Amino acid sequence: MSLLVVGLSHRSAPVSVLERASLSPEAQTKLLQDTLAAEPATEGAVLATCNRIELYADVDKFHAGVAELSTLLAQHSGVGLDELTPYLYVHYEDRAVHHLFSVACGLDSMVVGEGQILGQIKDALALGQELHTAGRLLNDLFQQALRVGKRAHSETGIDRAGQSLVTFGLEQLADGAEVIEWAAGKRALVIGAGSMSSLAAATLARTGVAEIVVANRTRGRADRLVEILAQSGGATARAVEMAAVPDELTRADVVVSCTGATGLVLTAEAVAGALGVDFDTASEPSAARAAAAPADLDQHAAWVENGSATAAAQDRAVRRVPVQAPASRPARLALLDLAMPRDIDGAAHRIDGVRLVDIESLAEASADAPMAADVDQVRTIVADEVAAFGAAQRAAHITPTVVALRTMAADVVAGEIARLDGRLPDLDEKQRAEITQTVRRVVDKLLHAPTVRVKQLASEPGGAGYADALRELFDLDPQTVAAVSRADLNDPNRGRS
Repeated sequence: MSLLVVGLSHRSAPVSVLERASLSPEAQTKLLQDTLAAEPATEGAVLATCNRIELYADVDKFHAGVAELSTLLAQHSGVGLDELTPYLYVHYEDRAVHHLFSVACGLDSMVVGEGQILGQIKDALALGQELHTAGRLLNDLFQQALRVGKRAHSETGIDRAGQSLVTFGLEQLADGAEVIEWAAGKRALVIGAGSMSSLAAATLARTGVAEIVVANRTRGRADRLVEILAQSGGATARAVEMAAVPDELTRADVVVSCTGATGLVLTAEAVAGALGVDFDTASEPSAARAAAAPADLDQHAAWVENGSATAAAQDRAVRRVPVQAPASRPARLALLDLAMPRDIDGAAHRIDGVRLVDIESLAEASADAPMAADVDQVRTIVADEVAAFGAAQRAAHITPTVVALRTMAADVVAGEIARLDGRLPDLDEKQRAEITQTVRRVVDKLLHAPTVRVKQLASEPGGAGYADALRELFDLDPQTVAAVSRADLNDPNRGRS
């Protein structure tokens, strides 16, 4: 196993870098395709969320692999390699396994213990399988990570240590009040209909909001989300076109936005206009004003389609201001921005009556969140599972060699029996069968102890060399061993749980 992961997350990079380095679904596909085209990598998978981008690969050379994966991340994220490099982290072999298992358990999340990451890992695996970039190693790794994450949530109280990013964000908007009391009777506008927005809508419905309006560029997805909300009961839900957002904004008490847009969805001016107040534009830097985000949602939709938002990216780079309104300010409109890059203009926090929480402020708030005692138990589970995964991978590495050895032994037995038939043609079937069985038993007994022992030794750290030794000692045909490996990899029942 030569597993390598190169990535950046909220723990290693500032939000200003993360939002610029975000990957669209199309960019993820191209990144994986280019990863396999690179010399050092034979498998690839990408885990991209609102607060992390990680590229996993099976490489044959460590230093060349790090250089190639780092370059690919820079090329496809749009952030220069020199700028990106200081924020990248690298994990190799067992440390890479430990990292993914920790991520799957929510230990590395912005909100410790959140469970949404499991769905994102599942999506990463599905994309790798669809593109055929995830082979034996990454299929095993990601499937095991999902099992480890589920085990952590079922066997420990890690859920008490954290919650979803949506719930945590609503708690920040409630500013110390109980979310259910704070949300009761409010009108909510959800912009976007992807997985995060769907989770936000479902969470809002459970908190007791009176109405949920879903706006999405593709109306059909908004309609489907509304149907799901209607089936679950609770709040009244309806879908609208993106063009209706300005009008809906005037009636909303809470807005949650999480789209795949590369430009701003809500400008500060639009928020101020919805509240009927003036936005002081004089304090805005002229460069930022010149590079302002689209003034209307039609332009926003065009940016989503074309993936061209250089001006908006420049705008967001200039606006480096705190995004959470002071707790003492009464909020007429609560804004929760869960997108990366951000959907809502950070300058909206300066508008009277607006409270804005986004990924950046959530990261700051979560840094001081208390850790539950169950976290230590989850860490123990992760350590045990990493050891078990490593042992299983090392044992699996030698299995094709052992199978090839036994195949060779069976061929030797068959050849000797054929020669015996030529020398003793008068043997009856019973005698021939007895001799054949005796020879096979002798061979099996001679091979049993060595093959069992070599599997045990190979499963221990540093045991990878036993497969090579076995092939050399018995002069096994490398093509035979490779054929066994391919047959195992193509087994349709392999890896099913």
